Amino acid sequence: MTARLLDGEALAARVREQVAEEVAAMRSAGVQPGLGTVLVGEDPASSRYVAMKREDCASVGIASIHEHLPEDVSEEQLLSVVRRFNLDPAVDAYLVQLPLPAQIDEEAVLEAVDPAKDADGLHPVNLGRLVMGVPGPLPCTPAGIVELLSANSVPVEGRHVVIIGRGLTIGRPLAALMALKRPGCNAAVTVVHTGVEDLASYARQADVLVAAAGRAGLVTPEMVKPGAAVVSAGTSFEGRRLLPDVEESVAEVAGWITPRLGGVGPMTRAMLLRNAVEAARRRLPR
Repeated sequence: MTARLLDGEALAARVREQVAEEVAAMRSAGVQPGLGTVLVGEDPASSRYVAMKREDCASVGIASIHEHLPEDVSEEQLLSVVRRFNLDPAVDAYLVQLPLPAQIDEEAVLEAVDPAKDADGLHPVNLGRLVMGVPGPLPCTPAGIVELLSANSVPVEGRHVVIIGRGLTIGRPLAALMALKRPGCNAAVTVVHTGVEDLASYARQADVLVAAAGRAGLVTPEMVKPGAAVVSAGTSFEGRRLLPDVEESVAEVAGWITPRLGGVGPMTRAMLLRNAVEAARRRLPR
């Protein structure tokens, strides 16, 4: 068996085309959507992520409002930028790129973001909406994973989804989203982590296995039910080389699998654009 690829790059391109059409219509109605980014310091990975997000904005006609602060910025200085973005009518949604330097309380900064402008969908108010099944901006990576599975006709509803990883950005919100009674979700969901005894026994039960632990090569072929869909959402680095949580040889067992590059990452960025457009839609004349 050779798994079918879950091509996130191709799907993200289609999402960007849809977003570009929506943005053009909004601009015709007098509304220019704007996405803000706040970068602190010179971390190469963070700098590259923000640069790609700004490039995505340019490709679909969304205005990019960017603030780059030095590594030694104080928490109050960063919070002043957050407050300014909260009040700026040109910024429909924005994100503060993580991680932040040690002198900054990340939780305090994220909670200071206006929930209505939360581009990442990770504000406590919006996570609460997700748990309640109330409309709001969805966390980008979980939303991208659901869209990627749905677009490739991977059976999820009523199936067993196993998520390895309980992090705030992927594991926990993805579990809440997958369990909701909505198209492409409505699954039985199990969340495990690397501290769980006999992790492989849980993984082998999955119809859909999502690895989001950030541990290179964690998922091996022996851990995968034949024909299962396998999504590698966690990454780590060896120097500048990006390493996925899933060994490439898993493709010989799985029914569907994300590629080492061009899987979940492009979909995360595409969902960010979608959240920005959704936020801008509130400014359209009624």
